[in-house]
Amino acid sequence: MTVRPASRLPVAAGAALAVLLAVLLVVAPAQAAQRTVYLTFDDGPLDGTANVLSVLEQEQVPATLFMVGQHVLASPDHKALLARAKAMPLVTIGNHSFSHANNRYKAFYADTEGVVADMLKANAVLGLTVKPVPARLPGRDVFRLRYVSRNDLSVGEVQAASEQVDFEFVAASDFDVYGWDFEWFHDGTGKPVQKAERLVDEIARLFAYGHMLEKDKLILLMHDQMFQDKFDGVANLTALIAGLRARGYAFGHIADYSPAD
Repeated sequence: MTVRPASRLPVAAGAALAVLLAVLLVVAPAQAAQRTVYLTFDDGPLDGTANVLSVLEQEQVPATLFMVGQHVLASPDHKALLARAKAMPLVTIGNHSFSHANNRYKAFYADTEGVVADMLKANAVLGLTVKPVPARLPGRDVFRLRYVSRNDLSVGEVQAASEQVDFEFVAASDFDVYGWDFEWFHDGTGKPVQKAERLVDEIARLFAYGHMLEKDKLILLMHDQMFQDKFDGVANLTALIAGLRARGYAFGHIADYSPAD
């Protein structure tokens, strides 16, 4: 009986698999590190803003707070929150209008000059003088940046067409207008809908399928009121940041969202 040497294929296959795993271990973290989350918070100063600032300070991550002028003027405590936020080097203050359209968006966007005047009034209240001013329009997921433009996909075509002139005039008035890629939803009381762990999973899927305006860059919309003590705001925001860090994502300054010239 002739004895044949054992096949070398399993050894070769095993070696190839080992090399592949080694490559994946090197590439995967690097790939994740290129994925950046931009934390943004709307509508402050409100109940919950102080908790947001405390967590950002504790965790030392950058974020943008798009504030409303009327809310700043509502109380001395709110003015103090604006001052506290502006003193934090990792926090960017953005313009989220003076009136928040009084939550009557169609009427608000029917008056182009009024929209621009409202935004400029908020600049004065917020003390935003460095141009272009980072801004988010009330009630609209709109981008107007020097290299990209996107209208709100959730409004009808007719309404979107009628509002385009507003967005263009705001951008021409020295504003960089940012929308968002995904939202941490809240109910009518302000309570977060998703758990932080679920939100992290949803963000991972968005990155995996490339469902954002800019590749490997995700702007996350949140609202200050979600982080009140009665909603365990500190614990929830801390858990979100920890979960995103565990996935290897970076946290970005909104000013770095646009590609370098």
